[in-house]
Amino acid sequence: MEKNKMGYMPIPKLILTMSLPAIFSMMTQALYNIVDSIFVAQIGEEAITALSLAFPVQLVIVACFVGMGVGINSLISRSLGAKNFEQATLAAEHGFFIAIILYGFIALMGIFVMPSFVRMFTDDPLIVNYCIQYLQIVMLFAFGRILAQAGVSILQGSGEMLIPMFSQLIGAIGNIILDPIMIFGLLDFPALGVRGAAIATVTAQIASMIFVFLMVFKFKKVVQFKPFSFKVNRDILKKILIVGLPAAIMQAVASVMLTGLNLILAGFTTTAVAVLGIYYKLQSFVFMPIFGLSQGMMPIIGYNYGAKSKDRLLKALKLGLTIAIIYMTLGLTLFQIFPKQLILWFKGTDEMVEIGVRAFKVISLGYPLAAISIVLSTAFQGMGEAHLSMIVSFFRQIIVLLPLAWLLGTFGSLSMIWFAFIIAELIGVAMVVFFFKRLYQTKINQL
Repeated sequence: MEKNKMGYMPIPKLILTMSLPAIFSMMTQALYNIVDSIFVAQIGEEAITALSLAFPVQLVIVACFVGMGVGINSLISRSLGAKNFEQATLAAEHGFFIAIILYGFIALMGIFVMPSFVRMFTDDPLIVNYCIQYLQIVMLFAFGRILAQAGVSILQGSGEMLIPMFSQLIGAIGNIILDPIMIFGLLDFPALGVRGAAIATVTAQIASMIFVFLMVFKFKKVVQFKPFSFKVNRDILKKILIVGLPAAIMQAVASVMLTGLNLILAGFTTTAVAVLGIYYKLQSFVFMPIFGLSQGMMPIIGYNYGAKSKDRLLKALKLGLTIAIIYMTLGLTLFQIFPKQLILWFKGTDEMVEIGVRAFKVISLGYPLAAISIVLSTAFQGMGEAHLSMIVSFFRQIIVLLPLAWLLGTFGSLSMIWFAFIIAELIGVAMVVFFFKRLYQTKINQL
């Protein structure tokens, strides 16, 4: 621990070695999201619509473990940069404590809230039945994903990226293998349909969790755990939550936004809801590598911020921005040229193609702007200023995107709603640049 690569390795090589494993695993996860939906789409439009309605709820689960993970990752990397190894260990121990509490909350929501939530969007009994089946299984067994993320964040915060990559690969590849078996009843397994997709998901997540636990506790002791002497430390909890809670809220805001958009689109047709769900599955293939880049950058920024190394921090940030903008521009090109072909992967009907081609072409125009927002938000989180990312995310999605989508849908048409995404991205990038300039003047420039 005395000499950490995040403090001396050349920045291009460091970002490459830290980010490539995360990018690879995120790409695999994105591929799983697409393949999973393609399998479910074979059941029928009702099934893919059910998964589209379930997606905002899954984002709430993601918000819980991502927020927790960001808080753990940021505190561990900053502690190691400041050579405070005791605090790094306490951060890891409290990470698992928070994970257990989060799981209990999600399981209770799955049992008591989901049936009423699903019926807000449609009275189609088949869609309602599919959606409840899927969500209750995913939420009751969410401990696999949440506890795995706690372990992954501990490793990432210390600069270890290969083991997290393998853990995500286990989950994603396991899911891809199990999906057709459990959905369609291959290898003498009963055909479980949408319920089978949910069982495949949680089974793969639990396998990933077991692998992470073995690595953290037995084979890769990054921090020295003392589980039998564990006591809740309010100061450590506060330090994790100061960064993690804004990150969780930022993710949860996306769930609120998507729920609102689904309600607006359902007023036109449930096909539009299905199209939006397909879009977000495909979008993940573009955005996930940038999130992987961010996972690699965050501990680098946090470590060098803690070590007061201004030059290394800024070099990492500039290189990250360049890579993100170039890649997102390629994603923009893909969605502009092949929107129809992308929709047809999901057995898209003529109505889905008509709605989706317009939506994909308009929304994707904001991708290069999103690249800037994601990378700068990662910098805020790495430096312990996650509340700035939360403010931008909340304003962009709740204050701008949702009301604007409602206005364009009410006084315009369905095809006008998609322009709300571009306007929201423009406002979001203006805010994140403003906050970064202020942070540079008050803190970074003083390092």
